[in-house]
Amino acid sequence: MMKKIFAMALVIGLLMLDVFMLQACSKSSDQVAVKPAAEASAATVAKDAAQDPRRTYVKPSKEELKKKLTPIQYKVTQEEGTEPPFRNEYDTNKKDGIYVDIVSGEALYSSLDKYDSGTGWPSFTKPMEPANIIEKEDKSLFHTRTEVRSKHADSHLGHVFPDGPKPTGLRYCMNSAALRFIPKEDLEKEGYGQYLKLFQK
Repeated sequence: MMKKIFAMALVIGLLMLDVFMLQACSKSSDQVAVKPAAEASAATVAKDAAQDPRRTYVKPSKEELKKKLTPIQYKVTQEEGTEPPFRNEYDTNKKDGIYVDIVSGEALYSSLDKYDSGTGWPSFTKPMEPANIIEKEDKSLFHTRTEVRSKHADSHLGHVFPDGPKPTGLRYCMNSAALRFIPKEDLEKEGYGQYLKLFQK
């Protein structure tokens, strides 16, 4: 009788040990998978997500965004606001470089496609990375417009209109507050080295 009790206790003990080991392995595995994502910058994750659809960009919370962004950047990107024309950062910017989402860092536009539309906002004939752009119908001002948002951060960027110059005939009218400009000379160190070839003559 004592031998049976001892044997049963031994089996139960081994089963409990197996369960404990499985839980420990699962926890360790989760930590290994999460740690790189937690340490990666928002820009890196968004760029990787754009290149590999299996990767997902995790948008920061509203509280985090309010700490990271200026009031006008938050109002434009998160609340579909519009900055004042002519009194914004990139309307008259003529430097060579690219424009990325202020929240995620995903590449959006090139200075090579920027032109002076006379509207007071930075305007482009086309996106540099169409895969990072989403266009949606917008009826907020009593008439239909086409809103432009970034794919991974879902930031409101501006609107696109069919009154641009050739060859596209489009005017991507963007808010400077939704963008960050990266000069040509900083592309490599900022992690956007693949776009340097656009500016090589």
